[in-house]
Amino acid sequence: MEIWINPRCSKCRSALTELDAAGLEYTVRRYLEDPPTVAELEQVLERLGLDPWDITRVDEAVAKELDLRSWGRTAADRDRWLAALAEHPILVQRPIITADDGHAVVARTPEALRSVLP
Repeated sequence: MEIWINPRCSKCRSALTELDAAGLEYTVRRYLEDPPTVAELEQVLERLGLDPWDITRVDEAVAKELDLRSWGRTAADRDRWLAALAEHPILVQRPIITADDGHAVVARTPEALRSVLP
């Protein structure tokens, strides 16, 4: 299991606490320091069953600078979104947990987090 976190994020810290309390083994990826590649983002999105715009933090300053809210959200726009997420990892929603069983979740809610707990 791997969890992508920003240590300054309270939801990330809560997720780590819950994983520890459940006694789970996991790897922490500080994705701002070790940004995911486009290929890694594609793999995670496939596991999540989501599109890049679904995991984008559109209220971040860089999102406003890029005017992401005006970007298209079609298959033709996908590569543009992926490139933006890879170039500006602060745009990636967090925490993202990739479970050993193959599924992944954006663990922002207690329900999503519970889905990876035993």
